[in-house]
Amino acid sequence: MAEVKITKLTKKFGNTVAVQDFDLTIKNGEFVVFVGPSGCGKSTTLRMVAGLEEITSGDIVIDGKLVNNVHPKSRDIAMVFQSYALYPHMNVFDNISFGLRAQKLGKPEIEKRTNEAAAILGLEELLARRPGELSGGQKQRVAMGRAIVRKPKVFLFDEPLSNLDAKLRHKMRAEMKLLHQQVQTTTIYVTHDQVEAMTLADRIVIMCDGRIEQVGTPDEVYKTPKTQFVAGFIGSPAMNFVTGIVEAAGRGTALKTDDGSVIAMQKCLAKVGKRVTVGFRPEHMQLASTTNKPKSAISVSVTPSVIEPMGHETIVTCNAPFGEIISRTTEEVKLRVGRELQFHVASDKLHFFDGKTGKRME
Repeated sequence: MAEVKITKLTKKFGNTVAVQDFDLTIKNGEFVVFVGPSGCGKSTTLRMVAGLEEITSGDIVIDGKLVNNVHPKSRDIAMVFQSYALYPHMNVFDNISFGLRAQKLGKPEIEKRTNEAAAILGLEELLARRPGELSGGQKQRVAMGRAIVRKPKVFLFDEPLSNLDAKLRHKMRAEMKLLHQQVQTTTIYVTHDQVEAMTLADRIVIMCDGRIEQVGTPDEVYKTPKTQFVAGFIGSPAMNFVTGIVEAAGRGTALKTDDGSVIAMQKCLAKVGKRVTVGFRPEHMQLASTTNKPKSAISVSVTPSVIEPMGHETIVTCNAPFGEIISRTTEEVKLRVGRELQFHVASDKLHFFDGKTGKRME
């Protein structure tokens, strides 16, 4: 286990800046997830930590040692890729122990470490099989086992579950969380899937255009997103947004939206005349027909255009005067396309962002 400290890390490909001024300290034994859309620089950052990508500027320190110019094999890290990269002619035991044999460890030590890793990952019954005889999830566990046996200071995972189906991804997420609880090795995990990030991470690093947008626990980035980008990226379905100008309305305020409609707001963080974007999550929209309006709330009238029953919940895509929004309800109410509905959103569930900068307003 080791602390990883990244300072002012920058990577340029010609005139294109892939990563810029990346600053982060990952604590000893911490599980940190880099998440963001394609092209945000998360995999490039991981590859620089691994030594597979040359650094343009900045420093990477692992366990107190500057590793900018250290060869990947000498950094004491282990990386698991999106592709399993298993040797098809070798059985599971030989695939897992390959790195140990390359280190020329003794046979008893190789067998001990390999069997320990197989036991952690539930591969004891599969050690004699070849990759062609394994399922996708089993192959991924073998790739993880090959990393575990080396007992590195840092694990690096580059979208390791993206090739698996939804059910298997869910199972492997649980197994990876259990694995980290057992081995307690410092881990950096890259994914574009915000559900993976929320369920696995001690802390999440959300990236956009090569920069860090926010670093925080899953609870922090969900409840208090620092930018509109983070608010829209974290959460499924995504947060709804409406933009307009704050106006005085009697004793309170109102948001005059860009289409000219007006939403009364008893509580607003912005001054009159300020251009703001108000965000609210689909799961915080309450049907007016089944819920009394909270003392401080906004009301939105919508017309459903798509209704998606999920069994335990219903996702409703709606047309509102100011654009399309999505609600997520667990109420057992019959909804019909084209029949107008009204939703309430409590004021303490509203998020306010500066209309120009996109930064959170406190």
